[in-house]
Amino acid sequence: MQRQDNATWWQGDREIGSDDVAYIRTFVKRFPGLSRTELTFTVCEHLDWLTPAGRPKFEACAKLLARLETAGEQHLPALREDKRHPGRRSCAAQPARTRTERSAPLVRSLAQLDAVRLRLVSDTEEEHLWNAQVERDHPLGYKKPFVYWARYFIESGEYQLGCILLGGAAKALSARDQWIGWNDRQRLANLPWVLNNSRYLIFPGIEVANLASHVLGQLARQVGDDWQSRWGYRPVLLETFVDPTRFRGTCYRAAGWTLLGRTTGDGLVRPGKHYQTSGLE
Repeated sequence: MQRQDNATWWQGDREIGSDDVAYIRTFVKRFPGLSRTELTFTVCEHLDWLTPAGRPKFEACAKLLARLETAGEQHLPALREDKRHPGRRSCAAQPARTRTERSAPLVRSLAQLDAVRLRLVSDTEEEHLWNAQVERDHPLGYKKPFVYWARYFIESGEYQLGCILLGGAAKALSARDQWIGWNDRQRLANLPWVLNNSRYLIFPGIEVANLASHVLGQLARQVGDDWQSRWGYRPVLLETFVDPTRFRGTCYRAAGWTLLGRTTGDGLVRPGKHYQTSGLE
């Protein structure tokens, strides 16, 4: 492919000018002994390509480097096999297989419960348990979060009541983006400050009136400090999706969330791929 010396590249919210491309090309040639991981972290550092928490935007940079290679701008070092675990794949990428027992049925009023708390998942064993419970009981099952996330257990005294997952926001939503009032460039630059509540599960058999909205209110008050502690910055907005063919979203409305509209049902997918879903609210 012919090299385009004056081309401008975009990766997410980052504009990569011709000078940046020339620097990357020169750097790759000058240090052929670096692994792809070392190369990517170094390019992030030199281009000051960082997350809101000040960490390298590794995945975005890695995608850019791969695109530049495909376009003939450079040749990346060959992938290195992990000699400690040849052919090993990360188990975290797979749905959890931990065996779990369902919680005993619980029928009480909210006032009869001990204080309800949201507890961050803190270690690998708890993470596997959380994954398994969501895979078993949530209509959408388990899906590995990426980049930033926070898993919570919902607890009261000795009872485990449910699970919540927060992660990255949807890349583009017409109703949300119009409500905020940002343009495409502003959206890409500020999207990390919006979190998506992608999983919310009250376990089967837990029947406590107003529990779901109570937990959402607590989440809104707590997540800022939790996110600041874990990821180094404080989000300002929460979003979620509700399938109106199955749910009414009553607990979200009761917790003060605002209905902004309905999605088109068209998802963001790779070129050449397409899928259609029912519109979500």
